[in-house]
Amino acid sequence: MTPQSSASTLRLHTRPVDLRARQTLLQAGVDPLLARLLAARGIRHPDEIRLDLAGLLPPDTMRGLPEAVARLSRAIDDQEPILVVGDYDCDGATAIAIAVQGLRMMGATIDYLVPNRFENGYGLTPEVVDAALVHPRLGRPALLLTVDNGIASVAGVEHANSLGLPVIVTDHHLPAETLPAALAIVNPNQPGCPFPDKNLAGVGVMLYVLIALRSHRRQLGRFDGPPPSLSPLMDLAALGTVADVVPLSHNNRVIVNAGLARIRAGRARPGIAALLQVARRSAHTLAATDLGFAIGPRINAAGRLADMSIGVECLLATDLARATQLATELDQINQQRRDLESNMREEALALIGEPAADARTLVIHDDNWHHGVIGLVASRIKERYHRPTIALAPDQDGMLRGSGRSIAGVHLRDVLDLVDKRHPGMLVKFGGHAMAAGLTLPADRLDDFRQALEDAVRTLARDDCFERDVTTDGALPADAIHIGTLELLDTQVWGQGFPPPLFSGRFNIRTQRLINNRHLKLELSPADDPGVRMSAIFFGRTEALPPEALLSYRIQRDDYRGRDAVSLQIDQVLLDEATGLPTPPA
Repeated sequence: MTPQSSASTLRLHTRPVDLRARQTLLQAGVDPLLARLLAARGIRHPDEIRLDLAGLLPPDTMRGLPEAVARLSRAIDDQEPILVVGDYDCDGATAIAIAVQGLRMMGATIDYLVPNRFENGYGLTPEVVDAALVHPRLGRPALLLTVDNGIASVAGVEHANSLGLPVIVTDHHLPAETLPAALAIVNPNQPGCPFPDKNLAGVGVMLYVLIALRSHRRQLGRFDGPPPSLSPLMDLAALGTVADVVPLSHNNRVIVNAGLARIRAGRARPGIAALLQVARRSAHTLAATDLGFAIGPRINAAGRLADMSIGVECLLATDLARATQLATELDQINQQRRDLESNMREEALALIGEPAADARTLVIHDDNWHHGVIGLVASRIKERYHRPTIALAPDQDGMLRGSGRSIAGVHLRDVLDLVDKRHPGMLVKFGGHAMAAGLTLPADRLDDFRQALEDAVRTLARDDCFERDVTTDGALPADAIHIGTLELLDTQVWGQGFPPPLFSGRFNIRTQRLINNRHLKLELSPADDPGVRMSAIFFGRTEALPPEALLSYRIQRDDYRGRDAVSLQIDQVLLDEATGLPTPPA
């Protein structure tokens, strides 16, 4: 291990706390530490931390829902075959699974189709419609139902309509100016939809369809006994919501909390239980972040390198033996994905070299890259250089397919939309979110695109977006670093838009050593309490730390040292204006 000098630094900020909100929470009996953390995340009232399902927003105001529910109910009554067409990521897989199982519970004849990333492109394309007509298990469907896609499938819906095949679109992605001419569109982000939470994942939208459908059929008297419970579907809804990295608004936290509670109680479906087993995660102590970092990638790997049907079948499996077989296969595919991603990342770093100091964007391309993994490579490069990054790989007919990741303050889809308006025809197609987007462009326009992207970002983004800042929750006293604090934090759902607690403090580095040549294992003492010793891990760090360092960190369970032990997971080495401590690059 050798220390490195730094070309860049991280500036430390402490998350501001609304003192009035904190006092309100304290008066309601909330623990002082938790009250401080929640008030710093915009919680103003105790009702906002109650995460039981009774707090779920009602579906009444969701545009397109009445039409979608009426048509689905008729299909169930008439035993018309319904085909679900999903996306090939974890949100898409969970949305397919929740649609298939939920509609079967209500009596539907239903099956699913996952487009192949490499052959069909994204969404309900005309080619996917043609494949749907000759589905190997279902035959010709009477109704198509999209989940986690479809809002951009203008041509595909038009083709289905021409064949007399009605389409219901359920999606959450941002729409373009032209909407598909579907029988019904259920998407809280479509124009004119008054549903108050725009942050639902695709699986969340489909959950709302099922909630409304069950209510509709109960009013019609279609159930012989009590209506089917949707509780067994909540583990799917939680997994897809976390894996798609949508903001964890209160409504989404209610969904995730319900799924986590089910998993922790040992009632996870066989597929999720098997995935937890191969990922070596304990169901009883599962956190929302485990869904995103351990389970989601194993399902996503199937869509990236193989066939997402493996992931869907795992989620739909009804016995543990079959689920374990599929989960093991997903785990093996994920290891292949990790190896491929690692190689591509190293190649990307070699291509970039030392980027220009004033560059606002990075666009990287290699003719040998696998476009199932380019989004992950873009994400890693974005994290390293803190700039919006687009990675591209060859597509068919002289095209390049790109996947981009962005930073806070740079809305990537809006950037691509500006590129498209300024340079008509440069982008064959594009779409996505603020933080992630995809695109296709002719290979001979790559250099033009690099400049166009840079210009668009400079137009839309403020300069301060490109400064590296770390915001923490401030100090955590040494006597609070114990299992009780961790259990207190586990009472809440943390994630995107509701960040898990991140603390900061000054530490003396007692010992440090490399493990597996990849991670730094540390023994620390708080600078103001040198008699206390703490174990810590700094994942992905190989450079030595100075004798004293200002660190940001999370507390975590330390199963190696015992059931009730905790250790620190170091997030960053920080620089503040008071110390001038150096920050080696990641």
